[in-house]
Amino acid sequence: MTAMDRRRFLLGTATTMLVATSMKAQAADTTGITPTSIRIGSTSPQSGPVSAYGVQARCQAAYFKMINDRGGIAGRKIDFIYYDDAFNPAKTVEQTRKLVESDEVALLFSNLGTATNSAIVKYANAKRIPHLFLSVNGDKWSDYKAHPWSIGFAPSARTEAAIFVKHMLAEKPDAKFAVLYQNDDFGKDFVLGAKDVLGEREARQLVTISHETSDPTIDSQILQLRAAAPDALISGTTAKFTAQAIRKVAETRWQVRHYITGGSSSYAGTIGPAGPENAVGVISSAYLKDVSDPAWTDDQGIKDFLAFMQNYFPEGNKDDFYNLYAYTVASALVKVLTQCGANCTRENIMAQATNLKDVELPTLLPGIRVNTSPTDYRPLTQVQLQKWDGKAWVRFGEVLGA
Repeated sequence: MTAMDRRRFLLGTATTMLVATSMKAQAADTTGITPTSIRIGSTSPQSGPVSAYGVQARCQAAYFKMINDRGGIAGRKIDFIYYDDAFNPAKTVEQTRKLVESDEVALLFSNLGTATNSAIVKYANAKRIPHLFLSVNGDKWSDYKAHPWSIGFAPSARTEAAIFVKHMLAEKPDAKFAVLYQNDDFGKDFVLGAKDVLGEREARQLVTISHETSDPTIDSQILQLRAAAPDALISGTTAKFTAQAIRKVAETRWQVRHYITGGSSSYAGTIGPAGPENAVGVISSAYLKDVSDPAWTDDQGIKDFLAFMQNYFPEGNKDDFYNLYAYTVASALVKVLTQCGANCTRENIMAQATNLKDVELPTLLPGIRVNTSPTDYRPLTQVQLQKWDGKAWVRFGEVLGA
C-alpha cells in the first residue's frame, strides 16, 4: 500500500467513525430518562369548553401512580406532568414548549384534540420527540411521512365510515349512502371512508352534505338527504348534532339504516337527548368493553379496571367512557416502554411504538388488537358493531376491519 493509499484509507476510516459516532449520539437521546425515572408530558383541557375531557389526564396520572407502586417499568418510575391548555391551540403551544424546554420530558403522550395537536405537530417532529397515542379521530395522524414522530390511537373516523359502508354493502351491494358530516377534518374523514369503499361507484351510490359547528340545527340537511332516498344514513358528526339527526329521522318517520360514530354513542351525550325510543335500531361501533354491560361482570380486564378506579381514582366515574379509554391507552404506552427494556431512548421509544404486533389489551373487545409498523400508524383498525335496542347497546356480528 502506497503512502497515498494509506492516507486515503485512514481518512475514510476516520470519516466512517465520525458518522457512526454522530448517528449513535443522535440515536441515544435520553432527555427526560434516567436509570430510575422517565418523564412524560401532556396537555389537557382541565378548563374551558371541553373540560369534561380533562378527566383523561387525571385518570392517566392515577394509572401511572399504580404502575410506580408496582415498581415502575424496568426499574424506572414514571413522572407524568400535564398542563391545562383549555383546548386553546395557542396555549397548547405555550404549555408544550414548557414541557419540552423547561421540564425536558422524554415524550409527549395522549395530547387531546385535533386543532391543539395540529398546533404542535411540526414542533414535536422538528425536535424529534415521540408524540404518542394522541386523543384524536382524524385519519391525518396516520401520515407517517408527514410527521414520523406523531401517532394516534383510536380507530379513525375514516376507518369507522369504511366499516359502516362495507357492513351495509354485504347486505345490499347496490345500497345508496347519505353522509351528514361536520365541516372539519373529523367530519370529512367520514366522506373519505365511504369513498374508499365505493370507489368508482361513488357517483351513483353516495350523496353528502355538510354542516357547521355553529349551525343551530341540522334539520334542513336531514331533509335534503332524505329526499335523495338513500338506504343508509351515516352521521359523521359530534354528539349534539347526532342527537338532532336521530330525532329528525324519527320525527319524519324516515325508514333508513342509521349509523352513528362510536364517539357520539353515549347515553348522556346522544341517546338521552335524542330520546331512547327514537334511537331504536341505530347502529354504532365499539372497540372497548362496556363497564355497564353484564357480559363483562366476570371479565378479568374489567375487574382490574374497577379495582384501579376504586384504589387509585375513586373520585372518577367508573362508567365514564373517557376513564376507560384513558386507562386503555395508558396501558398501551406501558407496553411500548416495556418493549424498550434497558434501551430507553427517544429513538427506541418511537421505534417500539411503531412495532406493536397483535397486542391484546385487557379492556379491548375480544379479537381487537393493536398493530403498528414504521409504515402503519393506525394502532386500532377494528370495531364491533352494536345496535340500540331501546334500553342498551347490544353488540352483534364479528369484529370488522376497514
